[in-house]
Amino acid sequence: MVENQQTNPDDLTDANPDSDACADAATGSTETTTGHSAQASTGSGSRRERLDAWLAGVVAAAAVVFVGSAAFAAAVSQPYLADRTIAANRNEVARAAAAAITTLWTYTPDTIEALPDRAGEYLSGDLNAQYRRLLEAAVEPNKQAQITDNTDVVGVAVESLNGTDAVAIVLANTTATSPLTKNIPSLKFVGYRLAMKQRGSRWRVTKMATISFMDMTPKI
Repeated sequence: MVENQQTNPDDLTDANPDSDACADAATGSTETTTGHSAQASTGSGSRRERLDAWLAGVVAAAAVVFVGSAAFAAAVSQPYLADRTIAANRNEVARAAAAAITTLWTYTPDTIEALPDRAGEYLSGDLNAQYRRLLEAAVEPNKQAQITDNTDVVGVAVESLNGTDAVAIVLANTTATSPLTKNIPSLKFVGYRLAMKQRGSRWRVTKMATISFMDMTPKI
């Protein structure tokens, strides 16, 4: 005999007790997956931001180093260039002074007449006029005596240099020969102080004074 079995409503409610848990687990899994993705995206963005910031810092530091190096180079080069300019000007003065003395006191009987024009390239103002007058009086006697004068500069120094004005000291040996003295050389050691002025690109002598004189001619 079979008994009638009654079904309890509560049994129907809990018929699949694991279904909600499965749903919750699925939902949790989805949330967890989404959370990891968000974290990964956030971490990647942070790394890019840090990289961009690092690159910006490197560029800024390089710019600072470049600007600092340029400023340092300019500061160092300015006195160096100024010194080079002064040295170049002093060399020009020294060369012009040496050339002037060599030209003024070097001639032969055949070249003495053209000497005023050659010397005029190194003289200026009253000194040029004085030198021309001196030669006018000396040309004929020197030609008659067949005097040959040769001057070698043995030392030159720039005493002062102020803009376009300079003073130079020139030491020279002058040798003169003549058939009248049996070509026995007359030897003189002379020191000159030259006041010089820059005219355009050239330095010219405006004043000249003898500061030392020594006659070394052999006594026979």
